Amino acid sequence: MNSLPSTPCYLNGAFTPLCDAKISVMDRGFIFGDGIYEVVPVYNGRPFRFSQHMARLERSLVEMRMTNPHTREQWLGIAMGLIGHGAKAEGVAPDALNQLVYIQITRGVAMRDHVMPTDIAPTVFAMANVMRPPTSGQLENGVRCVTADDFRWEKAHIKSTSLLGSVFARQISFDADALETVMFRNGFLSEAAASNVWVVKDGVVYGTPKDHLVLEGIRYGLIEEMCASLGREYQLKRLSRADVLAADELLLTSATKEVLAITTLDGQAVGNPAHKGRPGPVCQELYAAYQAAKLADVG
Repeated sequence: MNSLPSTPCYLNGAFTPLCDAKISVMDRGFIFGDGIYEVVPVYNGRPFRFSQHMARLERSLVEMRMTNPHTREQWLGIAMGLIGHGAKAEGVAPDALNQLVYIQITRGVAMRDHVMPTDIAPTVFAMANVMRPPTSGQLENGVRCVTADDFRWEKAHIKSTSLLGSVFARQISFDADALETVMFRNGFLSEAAASNVWVVKDGVVYGTPKDHLVLEGIRYGLIEEMCASLGREYQLKRLSRADVLAADELLLTSATKEVLAITTLDGQAVGNPAHKGRPGPVCQELYAAYQAAKLADVG
């Protein structure tokens, strides 16, 4: 049986050991999954693209008809406190440990009713974990993925804690000994279970439109910036299954995966003949640019 660590988390205004943190069984996050979350990567003790993560958190709250319980400055203070606690628990300085700060806001505690109550205080929770980036083998060889129909709800742009659809999607790839499940809705690419998907064709980097069918990953803006700095064209458009299967390169991006090549999809090698089944040059360029962005970002 797994036991929770005593590392401090943040719950409703105070830092408390994670193993001691408690919420009501009537919390709407527990009853309905009625809440939103955000995950901020931390490199060398500094939150990465923090303002962009806060902007997405705010967008999700607006969509959920919830009020932000903290200012950005207060969120940063909470994050920095968690970063310090996490590093102390590992016995290292904060700038020597890469972490993930997880933030969750639920609508709060009320008697069970599907209608959204407007007079309750939100439940605010946050914690920090050690970040485990892609392994050297994954970076060198790429990863295996599988495809599936996107059976989730049509408000995927909200970073909601109602993640059962994504749990099922990720289980599909786990059962197939693959890293991710690339999903299609009505024959067009949406995203993966916990990642955005990018198609490279003839040197152009293509992504799916930023609409209600996909979660706008923080790496959307970063990929666009990196493509501009590299002189590569960047486009968002509807991408068919045929577009995906004909890609020169397929990429995954997320807070933990950074930029990672898909080299096998449904058991078939991905890519053009020059690097079929191996990470391609655009992935390598974007990965290098990502590492440089991590060093340059000041939060």
